[in-house]
Amino acid sequence: MYRYVIKRVLFIIPTILGVVFIILLTMSFTPGDPARALLGVAAPQADVDALNHQLGYDLPFTRKYVNYVENMIVHQDFGTSYFTKQPVFDEIWPRYQITIKLAFLGVFLAAVLGIPLGIYAAVRQYTLWDTIPSILAFMIAAIPAFVLGMVFLFYFSLKLNWLPSYGIDTLKHYIMPALAISIPPAAMNMRFMKSSMLESIRQDYVRTARAKGASERKVIWKHALMNALLPVITQIGLSLGTLIAGAVVAEKLFSIPGIGSLIVDRISYKDEPVIIAGTILIAICFTVVMLIVDLIYAWIDPRIRAKYARTKG
Repeated sequence: MYRYVIKRVLFIIPTILGVVFIILLTMSFTPGDPARALLGVAAPQADVDALNHQLGYDLPFTRKYVNYVENMIVHQDFGTSYFTKQPVFDEIWPRYQITIKLAFLGVFLAAVLGIPLGIYAAVRQYTLWDTIPSILAFMIAAIPAFVLGMVFLFYFSLKLNWLPSYGIDTLKHYIMPALAISIPPAAMNMRFMKSSMLESIRQDYVRTARAKGASERKVIWKHALMNALLPVITQIGLSLGTLIAGAVVAEKLFSIPGIGSLIVDRISYKDEPVIIAGTILIAICFTVVMLIVDLIYAWIDPRIRAKYARTKG
């Protein structure tokens, strides 16, 4: 088990190297340059070339890649922003924490809303308690987060004046953006949980437990649920990565200073250090989340623990 965890942690290194390579390669093919974006369209070309040289933007692709990786690994330096002239890490870290809080709150709400509804719909199959939530889940899953956000802003902020419409100063500021990004994943969790629970209920070990006289509550919560949770846990882990990367919609809509909105804003300035560092943090978080998902798998399913034990031996 420890060997597996170490392998997955070490996998972060090629992931980071790949992220740096892809971002630099993509930015090299996009039109424009940071000096032109900073100085404006009327600036003389000589001044633009001088600033690009000062920023190191005119270096060959391979040289920029090697320099960035060397500074990041050896000196723990993510560079300096082209736009603000501030150290990149100092600029992105406070925003990254905001995005992480928002994403984790969204995933928590999606799990709390979706999983119980999926279990209940599976247990009450072919009744109104199954049909109504299933129809609502199909409808809600197709609604984009920004549409939900605008609806929340209109009713809860503009009409009712219950919640603040922008910023992230207090817990009340998190409610609308967290709901906006959590409701579509909650509908997906409900559908995954229902289908997985139905499959688990029909297994032989569940029928055996019932034949031995186990109560229906014990059959559902002890025998069927633990195995039904496995694919749902994967869905939750993937949705967390999606919300971290995709929270930019809520951040823009509710004027939240998160990492996603920062990356989008700096793309127009081709601020490579900020874009690369922000994407690296998102990639690391996603990799760690998937590692945690695998560990939860092993904790829930003894067969996976036995597999790890055999691999270690």
